[in-house]
Amino acid sequence: MSAKIAIIGSGPSGFYAADTFAKKLPGCQIDIIDRLHTPFGLVRAGVAPDHQGTKNVTRQFERTMQNDDVRFVGNVEIGRDVSYEELKDLYDIVFLAIGASLDRKLGIAGEDLKGVYGSAEFVGWYNGHPDFVDLAPKLGPKGVAIIGNGNVAIDIVRVLAKSMEEMEGSDLCVHAEDRIRATNITDFYMIGRRGAAQAAFTPSEANELGHLAHCHPVILNDDLTEVPENDDPKSLKNKEKNLEILKGLKDQDRGDKDKTLHMQFWAKPIAILGDDQVEGLKLERTELKDGRVTGTGKTFEIEVSSVISAIGYATQPFDGLPMDGTIVRNKEGAVEAGVYVSGWAKHGPQGTIPTNRKESMEMAKRAIDEFAGPSDKQGPSGLDQLLSERSVETVDFDNWKRIEQQEEHAAREGRVREKIVTF
Repeated sequence: MSAKIAIIGSGPSGFYAADTFAKKLPGCQIDIIDRLHTPFGLVRAGVAPDHQGTKNVTRQFERTMQNDDVRFVGNVEIGRDVSYEELKDLYDIVFLAIGASLDRKLGIAGEDLKGVYGSAEFVGWYNGHPDFVDLAPKLGPKGVAIIGNGNVAIDIVRVLAKSMEEMEGSDLCVHAEDRIRATNITDFYMIGRRGAAQAAFTPSEANELGHLAHCHPVILNDDLTEVPENDDPKSLKNKEKNLEILKGLKDQDRGDKDKTLHMQFWAKPIAILGDDQVEGLKLERTELKDGRVTGTGKTFEIEVSSVISAIGYATQPFDGLPMDGTIVRNKEGAVEAGVYVSGWAKHGPQGTIPTNRKESMEMAKRAIDEFAGPSDKQGPSGLDQLLSERSVETVDFDNWKRIEQQEEHAAREGRVREKIVTF
């Protein structure tokens, strides 16, 4: 009998693992289980709508689904429709690729005011994630502060600052497009506790800031002379390239651009100001002492109507899943006998789709190496029986393809699809 494998999560880590299992363990039966009706995880709900090139990775995942031994089982939530313990009883290998979907909190006063959002929910809102379509974020009349210096922070700035013409060829959802168009935000603040030499964004993302038709980037509180330090040669090269790009942005002519991106380095938020809703943000200047970022005691305030925190994510656990803080408890990817974890659920929100690809494939190979051999576990047939008894209506890949066709057919002019956001 062949191995029965359950992969929880249908994002990149899940699909890369499925492809590895299918190739390295011929004849195995693989179920890719997701709580949503739609596959592809953060490729669909996290990658910026104007980054269609990045989304093209789904073509590779489509090829994986052509294998008769691989199934997509959508609309099945672990802990609601089937338990973690039941999965371990049904499958020889359980591979966790559940990512990190919870926003980390800033932990400062005013965080509960109207107009404060986490980047996971905000990005999910404009990307049509079913959990966040009703967010209706408060935008304007004053500026937007984005806390964080990573790629997600730049994505948010870009989506909000671009004109609708610049979003040509994207899949920005209509509910988000209408709300953004109804506002006239002219000031964006991207705030980092560290300096430009330590910024976490990638050169490709930084470079895009210089090509916004209506938004001019301004570098604040950093003369861009600090020499970056990093033990990883690739990371060091990226940081050096970032500084080159930022120097170019600093010298860029503003022209007639009516919007401004204030790139505020060496500052940390200490309070969100306002009574019932956001009216401003209080920040403290920071500096590096003995390799650690510390406050200087010098404070200043900016007027904003929205604060979006992009400082990291935590894994959403389900009943029975062993956790270690914000990640799944594991030892080099092994959770317990027959259970493995990869991606952000394993080590936190680090790395891009390509960097997590290698890790996911390696974890799948490890699971194969440690596979004890055929068993009498029921696998997919047992899951089908259990879900049928519980009247759970699953979504297979053919169902998804029909959803996709409807989305593409409903696309507005200049958009590649109009996502279905409620099921």
